[in-house]
Amino acid sequence: MTIDPDATDHGEVARPHDSRRDPAAVRTGLQRWLAGRVPDPVVGDVHIPESNGMSSETLLFDARWDGADHRLVARVAPVDSAVPVFPRYDLDAQARVMRAVADTTAVPVPHVHWSETDPSALGSPFLVMSRIDGLVPPDVMPYNFGSWVSDATDEQRATMQATAVDVLAQIHTVDPAAAGLDTPPTAGDAIRAHIAAQRGYYEWTTRTGPRSPLIEHAFTWLDEHAPDDPNPAVLCWGDARIGNILFDDFRPAGVLDWELATAGAREMDLAWMIFLHRFFEDIATTAGLPGLPGFLRRDDLTDAYALRSGHAPEHLDFHTCYAAVQHAIIMLRIATRAVHYGQSEQPDDPDSMIMHRATLEAMLDGTYWKALT
Repeated sequence: MTIDPDATDHGEVARPHDSRRDPAAVRTGLQRWLAGRVPDPVVGDVHIPESNGMSSETLLFDARWDGADHRLVARVAPVDSAVPVFPRYDLDAQARVMRAVADTTAVPVPHVHWSETDPSALGSPFLVMSRIDGLVPPDVMPYNFGSWVSDATDEQRATMQATAVDVLAQIHTVDPAAAGLDTPPTAGDAIRAHIAAQRGYYEWTTRTGPRSPLIEHAFTWLDEHAPDDPNPAVLCWGDARIGNILFDDFRPAGVLDWELATAGAREMDLAWMIFLHRFFEDIATTAGLPGLPGFLRRDDLTDAYALRSGHAPEHLDFHTCYAAVQHAIIMLRIATRAVHYGQSEQPDDPDSMIMHRATLEAMLDGTYWKALT
Protein backbone atom coordinates (compact mmCIF):
# COMPACT_ATOMS: atom_id res chain seq x y z
CA MET A 1 0.00 0.00 0.00
CA THR A 2 1.13 3.57 -0.63
CA ILE A 3 0.54 4.83 2.91
CA ASP A 4 3.01 6.87 4.94
CA PRO A 5 2.50 5.76 8.57
CA ASP A 6 4.29 8.90 9.77
CA ALA A 7 1.91 11.21 7.92
CA THR A 8 -0.92 13.07 9.59
CA ASP A 9 -3.80 10.69 10.17
CA HIS A 10 -6.55 10.66 7.54
CA GLY A 11 -9.07 11.48 10.24
CA GLU A 12 -7.22 14.67 11.13
CA VAL A 13 -6.48 15.91 7.64
CA ALA A 14 -9.22 18.25 6.42
CA ARG A 15 -10.49 18.81 9.93
CA PRO A 16 -10.51 22.55 10.78
CA HIS A 17 -8.80 22.95 14.13
CA ASP A 18 -10.59 26.16 15.07
CA SER A 19 -14.24 25.67 15.89
CA ARG A 20 -16.63 27.68 13.81
CA ARG A 21 -18.93 28.02 16.81
CA ASP A 22 -18.55 30.10 19.96
CA PRO A 23 -19.57 27.94 22.97
CA ALA A 24 -21.12 30.93 24.77
CA ALA A 25 -23.22 31.80 21.73
CA VAL A 26 -24.24 28.15 21.34
CA ARG A 27 -25.30 28.04 25.00
CA THR A 28 -27.44 31.15 24.52
CA GLY A 29 -29.04 29.67 21.40
CA LEU A 30 -29.76 26.35 23.12
CA GLN A 31 -31.16 28.08 26.20
CA ARG A 32 -33.57 30.14 24.13
CA TRP A 33 -34.54 27.15 21.97
CA LEU A 34 -35.04 24.76 24.88
CA ALA A 35 -37.27 27.30 26.67
CA GLY A 36 -39.80 26.76 23.90
CA ARG A 37 -39.98 23.03 24.67
CA VAL A 38 -39.68 22.51 28.43
CA PRO A 39 -40.50 24.72 31.43
CA ASP A 40 -37.72 26.88 32.87
CA PRO A 41 -34.69 25.08 31.47
CA VAL A 42 -31.14 25.90 32.51
CA VAL A 43 -28.39 25.06 30.02
CA GLY A 44 -24.89 24.59 31.43
CA ASP A 45 -21.58 25.10 29.71
CA VAL A 46 -21.28 23.81 26.16
CA HIS A 47 -18.25 21.69 25.30
CA ILE A 48 -17.11 21.27 21.70
CA PRO A 49 -14.80 18.23 21.51
CA GLU A 50 -11.45 18.76 19.80
CA SER A 51 -11.96 15.47 17.95
CA ASN A 52 -15.20 16.69 16.39
CA GLY A 53 -16.31 14.80 13.33
CA MET A 54 -16.05 15.91 9.74
CA SER A 55 -19.64 15.07 8.90
CA SER A 56 -21.86 16.67 11.52
CA GLU A 57 -20.59 18.69 14.48
CA THR A 58 -21.00 17.35 18.01
CA LEU A 59 -21.83 19.62 20.95
CA LEU A 60 -21.91 18.33 24.54
CA PHE A 61 -23.98 20.12 27.15
CA ASP A 62 -25.91 19.62 30.37
CA ALA A 63 -29.40 20.97 30.98
CA ARG A 64 -31.89 20.93 33.82
CA TRP A 65 -35.68 21.01 33.67
CA ASP A 66 -38.56 19.55 35.66
CA GLY A 67 -36.19 19.10 38.60
CA ALA A 68 -33.97 16.65 36.70
CA ASP A 69 -30.50 16.93 35.19
CA HIS A 70 -29.96 15.80 31.61
CA ARG A 71 -26.63 15.03 29.95
CA LEU A 72 -27.14 15.78 26.27
CA VAL A 73 -25.51 15.77 22.86
CA ALA A 74 -26.44 17.99 19.94
CA ARG A 75 -25.49 16.83 16.45
CA VAL A 76 -25.45 19.87 14.16
CA ALA A 77 -25.49 19.69 10.37
CA PRO A 78 -22.55 21.48 8.72
CA VAL A 79 -22.99 24.63 6.68
CA ASP A 80 -21.98 24.67 3.02
CA SER A 81 -19.03 26.99 3.74
CA ALA A 82 -17.49 24.22 5.87
CA VAL A 83 -16.99 22.11 2.70
CA PRO A 84 -19.04 19.20 4.10
CA VAL A 85 -18.09 15.61 3.42
CA PHE A 86 -21.60 14.68 2.25
CA PRO A 87 -24.02 16.66 0.09
CA ARG A 88 -27.06 16.19 2.33
CA TYR A 89 -27.54 15.97 6.09
CA ASP A 90 -31.08 14.87 6.89
CA LEU A 91 -30.96 14.78 10.68
CA ASP A 92 -34.72 14.35 10.85
CA ALA A 93 -34.36 11.12 8.85
CA GLN A 94 -31.62 9.96 11.23
CA ALA A 95 -33.96 10.57 14.15
CA ARG A 96 -36.65 8.41 12.52
CA VAL A 97 -34.18 5.57 11.99
CA MET A 98 -32.84 5.72 15.55
CA ARG A 99 -36.33 5.75 17.01
CA ALA A 100 -37.36 2.75 14.89
CA VAL A 101 -34.29 0.81 16.02
CA ALA A 102 -34.96 1.74 19.66
CA ASP A 103 -38.63 0.76 19.38
CA THR A 104 -38.09 -2.70 17.90
CA THR A 105 -34.68 -3.96 19.08
CA ALA A 106 -32.41 -4.03 22.10
CA VAL A 107 -29.69 -2.12 20.21
CA PRO A 108 -28.54 0.67 22.57
CA VAL A 109 -29.10 3.78 20.51
CA PRO A 110 -29.18 7.21 22.19
CA HIS A 111 -32.62 8.47 23.08
CA VAL A 112 -33.60 11.23 20.63
CA HIS A 113 -35.26 14.06 22.53
CA TRP A 114 -35.79 16.41 19.59
CA SER A 115 -35.03 16.82 15.92
CA GLU A 116 -34.96 20.49 14.95
CA THR A 117 -35.20 21.29 11.25
CA ASP A 118 -35.32 25.08 11.76
CA PRO A 119 -31.72 26.37 11.55
CA SER A 120 -32.38 29.62 13.39
CA ALA A 121 -31.23 28.50 16.86
CA LEU A 122 -27.75 27.20 15.91
CA GLY A 123 -27.39 28.16 12.27
CA SER A 124 -28.15 24.62 11.05
CA PRO A 125 -30.63 21.83 11.77
CA PHE A 126 -29.70 19.65 14.74
CA LEU A 127 -30.60 16.64 16.87
CA VAL A 128 -30.63 16.59 20.66
CA MET A 129 -29.94 13.17 22.16
CA SER A 130 -29.11 11.67 25.52
CA ARG A 131 -25.40 11.25 26.18
CA ILE A 132 -24.08 7.72 26.69
CA ASP A 133 -20.83 6.90 28.49
CA GLY A 134 -18.42 4.38 27.06
CA LEU A 135 -15.13 3.80 25.28
CA VAL A 136 -14.82 4.23 21.52
CA PRO A 137 -12.25 2.27 19.50
CA PRO A 138 -10.13 5.19 18.27
CA ASP A 139 -9.44 6.16 14.67
CA VAL A 140 -6.54 8.44 15.69
CA MET A 141 -4.31 6.54 16.01
CA PRO A 142 -6.20 3.48 14.77
CA TYR A 143 -7.31 1.14 17.54
CA ASN A 144 -4.98 -1.63 16.29
CA PHE A 145 -1.89 0.60 16.70
CA GLY A 146 -1.89 0.46 20.50
CA SER A 147 -5.09 1.29 22.32
CA TRP A 148 -7.44 -0.14 24.89
CA VAL A 149 -8.62 -2.50 22.14
CA SER A 150 -5.17 -3.86 21.31
CA ASP A 151 -4.31 -4.00 25.02
CA ALA A 152 -7.39 -6.15 25.71
CA THR A 153 -7.27 -9.91 25.99
CA ASP A 154 -8.31 -12.21 23.16
CA GLU A 155 -11.40 -13.10 25.18
CA GLN A 156 -12.35 -9.44 25.62
CA ARG A 157 -11.97 -8.75 21.90
CA ALA A 158 -13.99 -11.88 21.16
CA THR A 159 -16.78 -10.36 23.27
CA MET A 160 -16.53 -7.11 21.29
CA GLN A 161 -16.69 -9.02 18.01
CA ALA A 162 -19.62 -11.21 18.97
CA THR A 163 -21.66 -8.34 20.36
CA ALA A 164 -20.91 -6.14 17.33
CA VAL A 165 -22.23 -8.88 15.05
CA ASP A 166 -25.29 -9.16 17.28
CA VAL A 167 -25.89 -5.42 16.78
CA LEU A 168 -25.90 -5.92 13.00
CA ALA A 169 -28.24 -8.90 13.20
CA GLN A 170 -30.70 -6.93 15.33
CA ILE A 171 -30.62 -3.86 13.10
CA HIS A 172 -31.42 -6.03 10.11
CA THR A 173 -34.69 -7.14 11.70
CA VAL A 174 -36.08 -3.58 11.54
CA ASP A 175 -38.48 -2.87 8.70
CA PRO A 176 -36.87 -0.11 6.60
CA ALA A 177 -40.30 1.35 5.88
CA ALA A 178 -40.91 1.70 9.63
CA ALA A 179 -37.72 3.78 9.73
CA GLY A 180 -39.08 6.04 7.00
CA LEU A 181 -36.89 4.65 4.21
CA ASP A 182 -37.93 3.82 0.66
CA THR A 183 -37.58 0.07 0.31
CA PRO A 184 -36.86 -1.58 -3.07
CA PRO A 185 -38.52 -4.96 -3.69
CA THR A 186 -35.33 -7.01 -3.26
CA ALA A 187 -31.82 -6.66 -1.89
CA GLY A 188 -30.52 -6.78 -5.48
CA ASP A 189 -32.69 -3.80 -6.40
CA ALA A 190 -31.47 -2.00 -3.26
CA ILE A 191 -27.83 -2.67 -4.16
CA ARG A 192 -28.26 -1.20 -7.64
CA ALA A 193 -30.10 1.83 -6.23
CA HIS A 194 -27.32 2.32 -3.69
CA ILE A 195 -24.64 2.15 -6.38
CA ALA A 196 -26.54 4.77 -8.37
CA ALA A 197 -26.65 7.02 -5.31
CA GLN A 198 -22.91 6.53 -4.77
CA ARG A 199 -22.28 7.49 -8.37
CA GLY A 200 -24.26 10.67 -7.70
CA TYR A 201 -22.16 11.30 -4.58
CA TYR A 202 -18.98 10.88 -6.62
CA GLU A 203 -20.23 13.34 -9.24
CA TRP A 204 -21.08 15.84 -6.48
CA THR A 205 -17.61 15.43 -4.96
CA THR A 206 -15.84 15.98 -8.27
CA ARG A 207 -17.69 19.24 -8.96
CA THR A 208 -15.14 20.92 -6.68
CA GLY A 209 -12.34 18.37 -6.84
CA PRO A 210 -10.49 16.10 -9.27
CA ARG A 211 -11.92 13.01 -10.89
CA SER A 212 -10.45 9.61 -10.05
CA PRO A 213 -9.74 7.13 -12.86
CA LEU A 214 -9.60 4.34 -10.27
CA ILE A 215 -13.06 5.11 -8.87
CA GLU A 216 -14.52 5.42 -12.36
CA HIS A 217 -13.02 2.05 -13.29
CA ALA A 218 -14.47 0.65 -10.08
CA PHE A 219 -17.97 1.81 -11.01
CA THR A 220 -17.69 -0.15 -14.27
CA TRP A 221 -16.63 -3.20 -12.24
CA LEU A 222 -19.56 -2.74 -9.87
CA ASP A 223 -22.04 -2.56 -12.74
CA GLU A 224 -20.65 -5.80 -14.15
CA HIS A 225 -20.56 -7.71 -10.85
CA ALA A 226 -23.57 -6.47 -8.84
CA PRO A 227 -25.40 -9.57 -7.59
CA ASP A 228 -29.03 -10.22 -8.42
CA ASP A 229 -29.91 -10.84 -4.77
CA PRO A 230 -33.54 -12.02 -4.39
CA ASN A 231 -33.60 -11.65 -0.59
CA PRO A 232 -35.68 -8.88 0.97
CA ALA A 233 -33.97 -5.54 1.52
CA VAL A 234 -33.30 -4.77 5.18
CA LEU A 235 -32.44 -1.73 7.24
CA CYS A 236 -28.70 -1.16 6.99
CA TRP A 237 -26.84 0.96 9.53
CA GLY A 238 -24.63 2.23 6.71
CA ASP A 239 -21.58 3.12 8.82
CA ALA A 240 -21.34 -0.26 10.51
CA ARG A 241 -17.95 -0.24 12.20
CA ILE A 242 -16.77 -0.70 15.76
CA GLY A 243 -15.50 2.90 15.79
CA ASN A 244 -19.15 3.95 15.90
CA ILE A 245 -19.90 1.87 18.99
CA LEU A 246 -19.44 3.00 22.57
CA PHE A 247 -18.31 -0.01 24.62
CA ASP A 248 -18.74 -0.66 28.32
CA ASP A 249 -16.91 -3.75 29.62
CA PHE A 250 -16.35 -4.70 25.96
CA ARG A 251 -20.07 -4.74 25.19
CA PRO A 252 -22.02 -2.13 23.20
CA ALA A 253 -23.37 0.70 25.36
CA GLY A 254 -24.26 3.02 22.49
CA VAL A 255 -24.54 2.63 18.71
CA LEU A 256 -23.91 5.94 16.97
CA ASP A 257 -23.76 7.70 13.59
CA TRP A 258 -26.82 6.82 11.51
CA GLU A 259 -26.41 9.33 8.70
CA LEU A 260 -25.68 6.62 6.11
CA ALA A 261 -28.63 4.40 7.08
CA THR A 262 -30.39 2.92 4.08
CA ALA A 263 -32.38 -0.01 2.77
CA GLY A 264 -29.98 -2.57 1.40
CA ALA A 265 -28.50 -6.05 1.56
CA ARG A 266 -27.39 -7.42 4.91
CA GLU A 267 -23.95 -7.97 3.42
CA MET A 268 -23.49 -4.23 2.91
CA ASP A 269 -23.19 -3.70 6.67
CA LEU A 270 -21.16 -6.83 7.26
CA ALA A 271 -18.72 -5.97 4.47
CA TRP A 272 -18.33 -2.40 5.76
CA MET A 273 -17.33 -3.76 9.18
CA ILE A 274 -14.89 -6.20 7.57
CA PHE A 275 -13.37 -3.65 5.22
CA LEU A 276 -12.89 -0.84 7.74
CA HIS A 277 -10.91 -3.21 9.96
CA ARG A 278 -8.85 -4.35 6.97
CA PHE A 279 -8.21 -0.67 6.15
CA PHE A 280 -6.56 -0.24 9.55
CA GLU A 281 -4.80 -3.60 9.34
CA ASP A 282 -3.20 -2.68 6.01
CA ILE A 283 -1.95 0.58 7.55
CA ALA A 284 -0.48 -1.39 10.47
CA THR A 285 1.28 -3.77 8.07
CA THR A 286 2.79 -0.86 6.16
CA ALA A 287 3.95 0.69 9.44
CA GLY A 288 5.61 -2.56 10.48
CA LEU A 289 3.25 -2.97 13.43
CA PRO A 290 1.60 -6.23 14.48
CA GLY A 291 -1.97 -4.95 14.26
CA LEU A 292 -4.85 -7.23 15.22
CA PRO A 293 -4.92 -9.91 12.49
CA GLY A 294 -7.04 -12.26 14.60
CA PHE A 295 -9.78 -9.68 15.18
CA LEU A 296 -12.82 -9.06 12.96
CA ARG A 297 -11.65 -11.57 10.38
CA ARG A 298 -13.90 -11.97 7.38
CA ASP A 299 -14.61 -15.69 7.83
CA ASP A 300 -15.19 -15.31 11.57
CA LEU A 301 -17.66 -12.46 11.11
CA THR A 302 -19.44 -14.32 8.32
CA ASP A 303 -19.84 -17.46 10.42
CA ALA A 304 -20.94 -15.50 13.49
CA TYR A 305 -23.51 -13.53 11.51
CA ALA A 306 -24.95 -16.69 9.94
CA LEU A 307 -25.24 -18.33 13.35
CA ARG A 308 -26.85 -15.26 14.94
CA SER A 309 -29.23 -14.29 12.11
CA GLY A 310 -29.93 -17.53 10.24
CA HIS A 311 -28.80 -15.82 7.01
CA ALA A 312 -25.64 -17.12 5.34
CA PRO A 313 -23.86 -14.09 3.82
CA GLU A 314 -23.16 -14.24 0.09
CA HIS A 315 -21.20 -12.29 -2.53
CA LEU A 316 -18.70 -10.93 0.02
CA ASP A 317 -15.99 -10.38 -2.60
CA PHE A 318 -18.38 -7.97 -4.29
CA HIS A 319 -19.58 -6.32 -1.09
CA THR A 320 -16.14 -5.79 0.45
CA CYS A 321 -14.96 -4.31 -2.84
CA TYR A 322 -18.02 -2.08 -2.90
CA ALA A 323 -17.20 -0.96 0.65
CA ALA A 324 -13.70 -0.07 -0.54
CA VAL A 325 -15.17 1.96 -3.41
CA GLN A 326 -17.49 3.87 -1.10
CA HIS A 327 -14.60 4.58 1.25
CA ALA A 328 -12.49 5.71 -1.70
CA ILE A 329 -15.06 8.38 -2.59
CA ILE A 330 -15.10 9.56 1.02
CA MET A 331 -11.29 9.64 1.09
CA LEU A 332 -11.24 11.62 -2.14
CA ARG A 333 -13.65 14.13 -0.63
CA ILE A 334 -11.62 14.37 2.60
CA ALA A 335 -8.42 14.93 0.61
CA THR A 336 -10.17 17.59 -1.50
CA ARG A 337 -11.25 19.23 1.75
CA ALA A 338 -7.64 19.19 2.97
CA VAL A 339 -6.57 21.03 -0.16
CA HIS A 340 -9.33 23.58 0.43
CA TYR A 341 -8.08 24.23 3.99
CA GLY A 342 -4.47 24.54 2.85
CA GLN A 343 -3.41 21.40 4.72
CA SER A 344 -2.08 19.68 1.60
CA GLU A 345 -1.39 20.38 -2.05
CA GLN A 346 -3.31 18.97 -4.97
CA PRO A 347 -1.30 16.01 -6.32
CA ASP A 348 -0.81 15.38 -10.03
CA ASP A 349 -2.32 11.90 -9.66
CA PRO A 350 -5.83 12.11 -8.12
CA ASP A 351 -5.77 8.39 -7.30
CA SER A 352 -2.93 9.05 -4.84
CA MET A 353 -5.49 10.89 -2.68
CA ILE A 354 -7.07 7.49 -1.89
CA MET A 355 -5.13 6.01 1.04
CA HIS A 356 -6.22 2.46 0.30
CA ARG A 357 -5.60 2.72 -3.45
CA ALA A 358 -3.54 -0.50 -3.57
CA THR A 359 -6.21 -2.39 -1.60
CA LEU A 360 -8.96 -1.29 -3.97
CA GLU A 361 -6.86 -2.15 -7.02
CA ALA A 362 -6.19 -5.62 -5.61
CA MET A 363 -9.88 -6.16 -4.83
CA LEU A 364 -10.84 -5.17 -8.35
CA ASP A 365 -8.39 -7.63 -9.91
CA GLY A 366 -9.38 -10.40 -7.47
CA THR A 367 -6.04 -10.79 -5.68
CA TYR A 368 -6.62 -9.05 -2.33
CA TRP A 369 -8.17 -11.86 -0.29
CA LYS A 370 -5.97 -14.53 -1.86
CA ALA A 371 -2.87 -12.68 -0.65
CA LEU A 372 -4.14 -12.83 2.95
CA THR A 373 -4.57 -16.61 3.02
